[in-house]
Amino acid sequence: MASLGIVREFLSEMSPVEGVAALLILANVWLVARRSIWNYAFGIAGVVIYGAVFFRAKLYSDTLLQVFFLIVQLYGWRQWRRSQIDAGDVVVERLTASARLGWLAGIILAVAGWGWLMHRFTDAALPWWDASVAMTSVAAQILMSVRKLENWWLWIAANILSIGLYATKGLWITTALYVLLLGISIWGLARWRAARQGAAA
Repeated sequence: MASLGIVREFLSEMSPVEGVAALLILANVWLVARRSIWNYAFGIAGVVIYGAVFFRAKLYSDTLLQVFFLIVQLYGWRQWRRSQIDAGDVVVERLTASARLGWLAGIILAVAGWGWLMHRFTDAALPWWDASVAMTSVAAQILMSVRKLENWWLWIAANILSIGLYATKGLWITTALYVLLLGISIWGLARWRAARQGAAA
């Protein structure tokens, strides 16, 4: 009986809008893993809807992140299209060791700065945790747009952080989405790595 009550509560907290956004983002990331340029059509629609969902939940870092994602989705669409025209495919590249360290340091500084701003000047819920998701996702999205393999490692980290954050806020559809996205990110890493090795062979 108690478990039935938990299920009923779970379903009552679900938002149809959140569900649509989750499906769009799921399709987006699945297509990214397959290196399909059509991922951007789903991604653009998904981030617009999620912007509204996160604003209502007072996750302001994530709300602003959706605006950023919209801009970078448009940029990435152009970059992937250029790669298709130049090479006939979406070519996977890698960062140098020094570039990886630079990106890691940048993420740490961005989390510290953004978390402090959200903590000091807004009523944001869980500002440091939210900032960690946001800044890791920013870096991952930029690296994805320029077809760097390392984007998947950052998405894996961001997805793990997101699962806990959204569960804490009761965004159950989004929590489930990020569990699925974690699996797709691991699969995407394997596919992109194989594509890079195949191109180098």
